[in-house]
Amino acid sequence: MSGQFPTSPVARSANITSQQDTIVSVTTSGRKQARQIDGQRFAITLAFPPMTRSEFAPIKAFVMKQRSQLENFTLIPPTEGNAQGVASTVISTNASVSAGATTCTVDGMTTSTNGILKAGDYFRFTGQEKVYMAVEDLDADGSGEGTLTFEPPLRANVADNVALIYDNVDFTVSLTNDIQEFNIGTQEYFNYEIDLVEVL
Repeated sequence: MSGQFPTSPVARSANITSQQDTIVSVTTSGRKQARQIDGQRFAITLAFPPMTRSEFAPIKAFVMKQRSQLENFTLIPPTEGNAQGVASTVISTNASVSAGATTCTVDGMTTSTNGILKAGDYFRFTGQEKVYMAVEDLDADGSGEGTLTFEPPLRANVADNVALIYDNVDFTVSLTNDIQEFNIGTQEYFNYEIDLVEVL
């Protein structure tokens, strides 16, 4: 692990995509068969506004420190790093969860509250690096419990009483290629875009 990607300057845009290999065959009669291969991961493209040399220097140095694709590092995507919901407490699993699951029971939430997490929010389980997405709103009942529905399927078992990280969600990523270009225009402003992929 080689640190956290600089938080300043802030990227102008962050494009997050989901990569999931699917084997599909379609017969001449139109019947479709599909099977997915385990290993979903998120890919992130950051595009930055024009930067002066001093503004760009921390990013340039950090990228060089990665030694191309050798190192892994963490990144909190701008605007997407925090939950949209009203979550403000420590939310934890209410029972152990097995690998392959796409739902789990959680507790510790504000009682009788809707929209604790919103569909589209990212989170991860403490102690695991894989990031997941809530695909349905998470609501709390009168006991502060609820069912969290997420994708992709859980990669590894999660024990009871493991806390969710839903704000400042850090993705563990690496560069996607061995060549990084640092372009400077005639006005002496750097233009930079970087492609990253989640490390499983």
